[in-house]
Amino acid sequence: MKTPSSNTPGGRGGSGKKPFRAGGPRPSTPRPPSERSAQPPRERRPEPSAALAPARVSDRPVLTIATKGAFGRPEADLAPARVPERQSDRQSDRQSERPQGKRPYQGGRSSTPRAPVVKHDIDAPKGTIWLYGIHAIGAALQNPQRRLRRLLLTAEAETALAAEFPKPWPIPSESTDRARLDLLLGQNVVHQGAALLADPLGSPSLVQALERPGYVLVLDQVSDPRNVGAILRSAAVFGACCVITQDRNAPDESGALAKAASGALEKIPLLRAVNIARTLVALKAAGCWVVGLDAAGAALSGPALASRRVALVLGSEGEGMRRLTRETCDELAGIPMIGGAGSAIDSLNVSAAATVALYELSRR
Repeated sequence: MKTPSSNTPGGRGGSGKKPFRAGGPRPSTPRPPSERSAQPPRERRPEPSAALAPARVSDRPVLTIATKGAFGRPEADLAPARVPERQSDRQSDRQSERPQGKRPYQGGRSSTPRAPVVKHDIDAPKGTIWLYGIHAIGAALQNPQRRLRRLLLTAEAETALAAEFPKPWPIPSESTDRARLDLLLGQNVVHQGAALLADPLGSPSLVQALERPGYVLVLDQVSDPRNVGAILRSAAVFGACCVITQDRNAPDESGALAKAASGALEKIPLLRAVNIARTLVALKAAGCWVVGLDAAGAALSGPALASRRVALVLGSEGEGMRRLTRETCDELAGIPMIGGAGSAIDSLNVSAAATVALYELSRR
C-alpha cells in the first residue's frame, strides 16, 4: 500500500497544497476555476515611460527571475526592480572619494572654525599667583621667604609704593597701564595699579608654628578667601602665632586673599590641616586650651582665660562648626549679643566674630 503523497488530498499537507517556504519560489499550482472566477480581474500595470525613467542607471548587474506569479502571469512582464546598494558598498565608495589627510564629519559639532585663544605675554605660569594692592605687594617685597618674579606698576602706583616701602626693591619694576592690568586681573579687581607675580609661600609645620608666641586660630571650613584674609589681618593685629585652615573646603593662597589680608599673609603663617579634629587633639597635647566660638556657649571672658594659651576655633560662614569639631573642643564660648536671638541681626560675620573674640582674649 502506497503512502499518500503530500500533493494528494488527505495526505500530510491536508489541503492538497505544498506549504510555502520562505526564500523559495511561490507555488505554481493554479487555483480551481471557482476561486479564480471569484477574484476580480487584476489590471495590468502600465509600462514605465521613457520620460519617467531615471537619468542615471546603476552599472551594477540586475538579477531577474522569470517565474510565474501567483495568478499564472509571468513576472517578466513587470518592470524589473533595481537591486539596492549595500551600505558597506556606499561607505567604501565615499572613503575612496574622500581626500586623504582629512577626517570625516561626525556630526554634532559646529562646522564654524573656533576663534584662536589669545594668550597674553603677562599670563601667570603654572604654580605662581598674581598679588595686587599696594600693601599686599609692599609686604611681599619685604618678605625674604617670598620668591618674586615680575613687578608691574603704573606711574601713580610706583609713586605710592615707594612712599610706603622705600626703594631699593628686590626686583625691578616694569611700567604698565591700568588697561593692561584690568585685562590681566579682571575688570572688577581693585588692584590699585600694582601687580606682583610670585610663588606661593611655603607652610611651616605645626611644631614650628607653635614656637611663636600668641593665640592659635583654627578655621573649620571657612571658604571665602576675603574672610580668611580679614582673619589673618586681625590675627596680626592681636599677636596670634598662626592660622590653621582645612586642606579641603578652604581657599588657596590667592590675590584676593592677600589683598584682604593687607600684608598680614607675609607675617602670619597659614597652615593647612588634613583633619581638623586631629589637629585640635595635637594642639591639646601641645598645651593649648581649645575654645570653640559658638552662640550656645557661655560668654567668652578674656580674664578667665588669661593663664591659658588659647586655640580659638571658628566655624564656616553658614553652618558653623561641625559636630566632631565641636565635640573635640575643651569648651564652647560665645559673644553676647545685645539684640538677642529675636532681633533682626543676631550673628556676626566670621571675620568680624574673630576680631571681637581676639579683642576679648587680649583683655588681661
